[in-house]
Amino acid sequence: MAFEGSTTLITGASRRIGRRISLTLAAAGCDIAVHYHRSATEAEALAREIRDMGRKAWVSGHDLADSDRTGEWFDTLSAQIGGIDILVNSASEYCEDRYDELDARKLSRSMAIHFLSPLVMMRSMYRSGREGSVVNILDTRAVDRDPLHASYHLGKNALHTATLELAAEMAPTLRINGVAPGLILPPEGQDENWLERLKKTNPMDSYGDPDDVAEAVLYLCTAEFVTGQTIFVDGGRHLKGLGHEAGGNG
Repeated sequence: MAFEGSTTLITGASRRIGRRISLTLAAAGCDIAVHYHRSATEAEALAREIRDMGRKAWVSGHDLADSDRTGEWFDTLSAQIGGIDILVNSASEYCEDRYDELDARKLSRSMAIHFLSPLVMMRSMYRSGREGSVVNILDTRAVDRDPLHASYHLGKNALHTATLELAAEMAPTLRINGVAPGLILPPEGQDENWLERLKKTNPMDSYGDPDDVAEAVLYLCTAEFVTGQTIFVDGGRHLKGLGHEAGGNG
């Protein structure tokens, strides 16, 4: 139980990769604050599952697109649960849009969810003076192109840059790292055939599983001498530079 007594907030915790991260950290001894936006039923079910594992679990809803209110929400939640030791920024929206159709509304929403709200929470943790760890869930294409998902790509790239910048600026109070998944889960509305079709874009000629991402997050939360790093959980996808031919992080 490596994290006995530690409290973790996981955004976007109720579904997909966020859910697996929640269960993995709970199994390691963390108490979990389960954040959701629309998936209240799934969030409550996850909290019950975590409590059945013998850990504490809280459920809290907030729209991270409303970044102006994220600070108040985060500080209130932190006070209610006795402080936050680990923050995992997993919440995401995967919107299809090209640069020639990108508008301010879509870009503002993506930047709020993927960059501004995580920034506000990291800043609040740092200002509290409480030592902790942050893991930002990025995307393998943070080092490549993605012309089919312009607003998403710009938001994730901003978070990638912030991971590097703030790891230096907020040390030693916070350790800030990233995990960049590749082919892990199909997008909403797609099935496993989508993964099969794209697995050739990875040097490993395969696709991953949410457990692979969760294990990388677990490592970074325990690695006390590691900060400013990004682990690519992508079968080597980031080495090939295939642009939009490869899929997202599920």
